[in-house]
Amino acid sequence: MSGEDKRISVLVVEDDPDVSRAIARNLANANYELVLTSDATLVLSALSEGTADWDVVLLDVGLPGVSGIDVLRKFRETGSVSSVIMLTGDTTAGTATECMRAGAFYYLTKPFRPFELSSMIESAGRYARLRRQLEQRREDEAPESILVGTSSEMRKLRAATDRLAQQDISILIRGESGTGKELVARSLHERGTRSAHRFVALNCGAIPESLIDSELFGHAKGSFTGATVDRPGVFVEANGGTLFLDEIGDMPVAVQARLLRVLQEGEVRPVGGNGVRTVDVRVIAATHVDLAAAVEQGTFRQDLYYRLNVVVLAVPPLRERLDDLPQLAAHFLRKHGGAKPPSLSPEALDAMIHYAWPGNVRELENALLHAIALHHGDVIGPESLPAHVSPRAKGSGPLARVDEVGDIDPTLTLTEAKRRASATFERAYLLRVMQQSKGSISEAARLAGLDRANFRRLLTRHGINPSGFK
Repeated sequence: MSGEDKRISVLVVEDDPDVSRAIARNLANANYELVLTSDATLVLSALSEGTADWDVVLLDVGLPGVSGIDVLRKFRETGSVSSVIMLTGDTTAGTATECMRAGAFYYLTKPFRPFELSSMIESAGRYARLRRQLEQRREDEAPESILVGTSSEMRKLRAATDRLAQQDISILIRGESGTGKELVARSLHERGTRSAHRFVALNCGAIPESLIDSELFGHAKGSFTGATVDRPGVFVEANGGTLFLDEIGDMPVAVQARLLRVLQEGEVRPVGGNGVRTVDVRVIAATHVDLAAAVEQGTFRQDLYYRLNVVVLAVPPLRERLDDLPQLAAHFLRKHGGAKPPSLSPEALDAMIHYAWPGNVRELENALLHAIALHHGDVIGPESLPAHVSPRAKGSGPLARVDEVGDIDPTLTLTEAKRRASATFERAYLLRVMQQSKGSISEAARLAGLDRANFRRLLTRHGINPSGFK
């Protein structure tokens, strides 16, 4: 499958035609690539030939002529990234344990509920794609891969940077803190005509007002206390290249006037200096505030706004492109995980998918740095994530709120909204059952109509600690 195709490919290996038809009906409204077969030898051949590229495999345990568990082991032996969900009518804990030890992503007993199946396929599909992305490691990432993601929002952003990179015009990048505005600016620079020269970045909001003139325009030795040497300033440092002014909305109004003069005249005068220096710099500015509103409020100069606002690029927040999260996670695990980067468990990935990420991509990278530092083994579990990200650190006790599904986001597709609602409902149901059984997994499993192994798996998936209910 190509990275642009967002559909999850699902293979159903089931010898009972009634069950196959039921699965096909249940998944008919979902945007899946669905293939049905009853012949396990076709699957084994594809695994041997290396052509088994399905995201999710629904595999019956009791296949004619071959054990489904043996087929599952073949998936693991060949290194397939497919997430295998085992299907069986056997409710004994021994079968479930054998499947999980053989490498199953999950284990479903027949008959299963439609929402349970579709929710599991979505999670399994995300996990398979994350594993595939981790295996497609690249030693050196080319400039075009700086902007990670295949969501429609990121494809549009990359297309815009492609068109604008060769045009030597001012660009204003808008986006929340942590969304990657500097990466967009770097991408514009590295694809443009100035790529042979320097890219210099300055965060205008992080510099005291008394020093920002010196940082921008330079200073002469002895011009103020502490000026022991001449300093060129970022305009001179970026001469011939690109100057990225981040959080320009935080720049003091008095400095804005001097910046406008440099942009108009192409000359800088260092603080305390007598001469001027001609500079040729492409300026790319970024802000997380509404500059048009700031102009109306008198905190940002209108003439400077028009000078910078030739073209506007908007960088979406991470919560609006969660489809990119597995690829971003894979990117950061490759970047920080050493020679053999760890992978994410399904539970950790689900926790990350359901978190709002107010700090955006920067917060995601920091969360994975935290997890890499704390994890053990080859897989990062939810317990290694920061407490505010992982559901294991919240809502696991008897006082957890379980009486509401939550706000419905009208910007989500129906499939995604239903998936999130189903997951929320499932967790709420598990919490109620655990409260009713006072922490007894056996009793809770009986009430839920599930075997202990499957019920415990659901508790782990949703980060619910049984000891919190006793």
